[in-house]
Amino acid sequence: MAGRACDFTQLINSDTYSFLRQNIRLGKRIILLGLGGSYAYGTYCESSDVDIRGIALNMPSDLLGLTKFEQYEDENTDTVIYSFNKIIRLLLECNPNTIELLGLDEGQYLIKTNLGQELLDNKQLFLSKRAAKSFGGYASAQLRRLQNAIARDFMPQHEREQHIYRSVKNALEDFERKNKMEGKGRIEIYIDKSDHPNSETEIFIDAEYKHLPLRDCANMLEVMHNVVREYDKIGKRNKKKDDNHLNKHAMHLIRLFMMAIDILEKGEIRTHRTDDLALLKSIRRGDFQKEDKTFSKEFYEILSEYEKRLDQATASTYLPDNPDMDKVEKFVERINRKAIEGDFAG
Repeated sequence: MAGRACDFTQLINSDTYSFLRQNIRLGKRIILLGLGGSYAYGTYCESSDVDIRGIALNMPSDLLGLTKFEQYEDENTDTVIYSFNKIIRLLLECNPNTIELLGLDEGQYLIKTNLGQELLDNKQLFLSKRAAKSFGGYASAQLRRLQNAIARDFMPQHEREQHIYRSVKNALEDFERKNKMEGKGRIEIYIDKSDHPNSETEIFIDAEYKHLPLRDCANMLEVMHNVVREYDKIGKRNKKKDDNHLNKHAMHLIRLFMMAIDILEKGEIRTHRTDDLALLKSIRRGDFQKEDKTFSKEFYEILSEYEKRLDQATASTYLPDNPDMDKVEKFVERINRKAIEGDFAG
């Protein structure tokens, strides 16, 4: 069902969503189920599909035995149900695609058990300065990839190289933090004049490491390589990307900045962007796109303002650098004990 508001509770009780009740890993193990995508943000239009996102408790065999469960996906209904343990790992990183499930309006939850409510009551456990990298880094990288895709023939090569540089730098900083690279050496990324005949500038690296495990080195280089490869791939103009598709991406990228700022400034996860719908829907309508498929000066002024606000919010936030893992461990252990004991009511 797409394009208009509907009774979502009635929808998930239909035969189309029977897997929610019949699959052994779902059913009564689902502790939280809610809207995702445009219906969650409030930006839906006539062409919008209904996305459903949820969380299900791991089975005892996942926690004590040899079975493994990460997530359940139903492509026909755009439904994704994460296992409790997997979503905890994603929430700890302030992953944009999952932490938004903790910030829906009350009426946007379709299933919410006592344990689901307990997770919502403890959502502050997962808020940290990591949001600046996960939301802001993801948004800026994706937006610049989008800009590169639609303006390949209009943007000077040195500007595209700047966009790639920022994305590589964000990806590298995230890799270094996750892999605790501090003290193992140094790597500097910078842009300089290129000797390549088709390029004015190029990204270079200077590195100095001692006793660095080969696998860590290979993984670090792969992270940077993947960013460059994605830019090159998307830079090859995809004629299938119509105006609506491009404007939708631009809208959601600005929304990511909005959500990151809320988290860092207020400690709030606000998925439904009630106060921002006028701007977001204006971007989606194409009010900021020019005839040559590039975006207008006004759009980049909006982007620049949100980038500045994110930098300010990151510098002044009261949130900790990282989540309190002792508290998280105790919370996860309590919920998983309930899952093992079959106490789904909490």
